[in-house]
Amino acid sequence: MCILAVNYAGRLGEIDIIGTEGDCIFFAEVKTRGKNALFSPAEAVDPAKQRKIAATASQYLRDNPRPLQPRFDIIEVNLDGGQNGVNHIRNAFDSPLRTGL
Repeated sequence: MCILAVNYAGRLGEIDIIGTEGDCIFFAEVKTRGKNALFSPAEAVDPAKQRKIAATASQYLRDNPRPLQPRFDIIEVNLDGGQNGVNHIRNAFDSPLRTGL
């Protein structure tokens, strides 16, 4: 795994982490929730947020072409009573950029 950018800001939005892993370039959204959260961190990445991430990823790839398959990940950080947990969800959602539509 190689990190290419952290907190990438484009005209259309921002992406927390951009990196490569194998034959993929991944665009990861990092979400943190405390122990009393009503929803999981991944649930905060709703369809509107997914569209914004995909549009920003498309802009990044136009400016930084790479012959890699795009992938959209979510990294959950759960803070629950002093026991922190991190969950990296690969291929968390699809987008027109990923599916070629």
